[in-house]
Amino acid sequence: MKKKYLAKIIAKDNDGLQIISAYCAEAKVNVSEIKYLPKSKIFLLSLERYNKENDNEEIKLNSVCKFEFVDHVRSKNINQNNKDLVLELLTIDLLKNNKNYELNLIFSNNRYITLSTEIIEVTLDDQNESL
Repeated sequence: MKKKYLAKIIAKDNDGLQIISAYCAEAKVNVSEIKYLPKSKIFLLSLERYNKENDNEEIKLNSVCKFEFVDHVRSKNINQNNKDLVLELLTIDLLKNNKNYELNLIFSNNRYITLSTEIIEVTLDDQNESL
């Protein structure tokens, strides 16, 4: 029996963030699975993604992408009341704005979420294979 390894990737700079972005490209995100916890400054994104690191486009993984030290969140063109809305994540982009960073989660259909943070601290943690 082949052993299955679940990824856990921690990004603390743009290079690491681009790896997470590449692994999460084309991932499906349900609006009800997006959470911002302002007191702990954590933004959570639960997503279903393809197993790109093993070049296996048939295996889907349930993963959590956690952004820490998030001071502010803005979204555009996303109806947060539509809990059945499924978004497709295209990429995660990084901009430096004075002393802060802006992490842009760019989705299909001109939808995006912008996270303002002083520190890049992003974790992609696979939970299990999607059935």
